[in-house]
Amino acid sequence: MECNKEEAIRAKEIAENKMRNGDFSGARKIAPRAHKLYKDLDNITQMLMVCEVHCGAEQRLLGNEMDWYGILQIKSRKVDEAAIRKQYRKLALRLHPDKNKFPGAEAAFKLIGDARVELLDKDKRSLHDSFCK
Repeated sequence: MECNKEEAIRAKEIAENKMRNGDFSGARKIAPRAHKLYKDLDNITQMLMVCEVHCGAEQRLLGNEMDWYGILQIKSRKVDEAAIRKQYRKLALRLHPDKNKFPGAEAAFKLIGDARVELLDKDKRSLHDSFCK
């Protein structure tokens, strides 16, 4: 069991280095391995959330438009405002820079804030949804 913990810590360090270099998709591939090797690894879910938000931001729509639903990790485009607010709160609690010290956490926090603003404004959301089609 101790061997798995050491390998998990090493995998987490590799993922964190990738995050420092801006390779969030690479870190997203390695971090779950670390979690699988040792379930009680500190802050691995926070690391994964940062990676997921940045990977969602890398996915672009037509005209180089951001995929706000992808950033908030919302699968359906037919969600109501309450679901958007709930998902934003869930992510904001884990991504707030005071609580999440991983590289890219502050930028991820700003991205989810921008996504919330865009999706809660009816006009901006309908324009965004037209890009999605």
